[in-house]
Amino acid sequence: MTPEELIKKVRKIEVRTKALSHQIFAGEYHSAFKGRGMAFSEVREYQYGDDVRNMDWNVTARMSAPYVKVFEEERELTVVLLVDISRSGLFGTQGKTKREQIAEIAATLAFSAILNNDKVGCILFSDTVEKFIPPAKGRTHFLHIIREILEYEPQHNGTNIGEALRFLTGAIKKKCTAFVLSDMLDVLADGTPRYEDALKVAVNRHDVSIIRVTDPREKSIPNVGLVNAKDAETGQSCWINTASAKVRRSYEQWWRTATVQADKLLLRYQVDRVDIATDEDYVRGLMALFHRR
Repeated sequence: MTPEELIKKVRKIEVRTKALSHQIFAGEYHSAFKGRGMAFSEVREYQYGDDVRNMDWNVTARMSAPYVKVFEEERELTVVLLVDISRSGLFGTQGKTKREQIAEIAATLAFSAILNNDKVGCILFSDTVEKFIPPAKGRTHFLHIIREILEYEPQHNGTNIGEALRFLTGAIKKKCTAFVLSDMLDVLADGTPRYEDALKVAVNRHDVSIIRVTDPREKSIPNVGLVNAKDAETGQSCWINTASAKVRRSYEQWWRTATVQADKLLLRYQVDRVDIATDEDYVRGLMALFHRR
């Protein structure tokens, strides 16, 4: 991608996400993602019905009149985007790749956070953490994140969600709101997710949500005869007889198993999740995620 193409693409994403964030997501985001708790604001004279547990006894003694502490919600959040930039994200059959869809979703989340004066950080990962952008505020920082998501060339091809979650736990000490944007295809041969241990630790410290981005063609294999297929992440290739109904059924069963096992794992740890395909408008998916919270 040339610098001119990158600037044009970043600008297009900024315009779209700015409109969405202003018109649709600002209120939804604010109500769905709370601050860290209640922060002290001021003291005022006691009024009938005030909770006596909020009495400020020092001020009461000095003023010879009852005073209570007033608290307000501490709104500022730290939002961290864990963005899968592995080679499998380059797959796409519906006009855009998974990585392009992830970039737009990440931009919308980032801009919504910026509108709410929250800090935003980003972890780009493949089978290792490729780049960490510490949380910060402002439009310049937002544009930096989007440029990196679009332009960064990973040094590795594979996927290791557990490694990204472990990095999150180690790098961000205070509780944050984290979004994992990935196809979540980090599984063993039998479809078992490889990231359970890391997820278990991360959800105990942070508010984690999963945005699973897939392409419709991944769910099944079309009957196109004998083809040579190459794994984008491992580089291994093999011949597949897609004319065989048994082969097609076997693949579909594996996909269902991997999906179901991932869903059960997320349910076990009470992790919010939404599925968004490359041929879908992600607005509906994000709204559904916000409304479930």
